[in-house]
Amino acid sequence: QVQLVESGGGLVQAGGSLRLSCAASGRTFSTYTMAWFRQAPGKEREFVASISGSGINTAYADSVKGRFTISRDNAKNTVYLQMNSLKPEDTAVYYCAASRVSYYYPSPADFDSWGQGTQVTVSS
Repeated sequence: QVQLVESGGGLVQAGGSLRLSCAASGRTFSTYTMAWFRQAPGKEREFVASISGSGINTAYADSVKGRFTISRDNAKNTVYLQMNSLKPEDTAVYYCAASRVSYYYPSPADFDSWGQGTQVTVSS
């Protein structure tokens, strides 16, 4: 398993931006697909974005396409989620996750390494 620590959450007004970071432990970071999920109160954890180990391939939920960008720096063992044009419905706890599954629209059940989560709150 990989140890993951998220940072960068906070409170922002609608239309604003935030960048989340997720730092991973270990020497094999580039072999892992990385993903961001989110969970709002009373709702199931949902897929947000994913990126392949090389960083070449990405996938996004329809609700965030064109607004969020996932990227990674394998030299720093870090994955990022740049969130622009934020909406109140983006409010949730955001989790990063690591697995050796395909980057292509994975589900939470595909991941066994999770960060502790970081709260993102978008006010209207």
